Amino acid sequence: MKLNLKRPIAFFDLETTGVNVTKDRIIQIYILKIYPDGKEQGLGYLINPEQHISKEITQLTGISNEDVKDAPTFAQVAQEIFDFIKDCDLAGFNSNRFDIPLLTEEFLRAGINFDPTNRNMIDVQVIFHKMEKRDLSAAYKFYVGSELKDAHSAEADTRATYEVLKKQLEKYSDQLENDVEKLAKFSTYDNIGHKADLAGYIVYDDQGEPVINFGKFKGQRVVDVFQQQPGYFDWIMRSEFPLYTKKVFEAIRLSMKFGNTSVGKRKI
Repeated sequence: MKLNLKRPIAFFDLETTGVNVTKDRIIQIYILKIYPDGKEQGLGYLINPEQHISKEITQLTGISNEDVKDAPTFAQVAQEIFDFIKDCDLAGFNSNRFDIPLLTEEFLRAGINFDPTNRNMIDVQVIFHKMEKRDLSAAYKFYVGSELKDAHSAEADTRATYEVLKKQLEKYSDQLENDVEKLAKFSTYDNIGHKADLAGYIVYDDQGEPVINFGKFKGQRVVDVFQQQPGYFDWIMRSEFPLYTKKVFEAIRLSMKFGNTSVGKRKI
């Protein structure tokens, strides 16, 4: 089945040094760009993460420190990757929870102001879990009917994710519409759709106001905490929060400074 696209969509997968969005780094990326006319274009890199790759990660991905020692850093290829996906919606497997937040961090570290929230984001894993509740290899076998070869290779996983989504559209044609915006909404868990940042440290309340979702101020509006605790913003900026989370906090603080309280507010 051909995807019904209004603009290109980029399926992608990351192999990384770990699962900490703030601290870990990309070691491999593969992007499969699908155009509205069905044309496919791929882009992939091994990436030097500039940090140690553990034996456990090497066993999982097949990528060693030796493999990436002469590879470019993410900063060296960031502009090319950004240009490749700048006009795209995004799709992946567990991408809303992990791949998109981590990719965003890498872009921000490289000095590129990447904001994925103005794009449709389809998480094929969410669709799968809502329908069948299994992992990518099981999804591939279930929907495509064969074993997934080279699992945990970024290219293999990316192409498998694309194939699974097409099969999902065929299998659930009475429940899923071949429309990227509607697929993006469907592939969002109920609580994820209300995040103000990608990591969920800031969420929206019923009035669309950003509220803190962690620590001693959990449930309180960000603007109220910033007004009552002037040092809290500085603490956030010094702490190990994701860069995108800091960016959202900073935008809210700037909106308060210039009297525009609608900045950061969710339109509901």
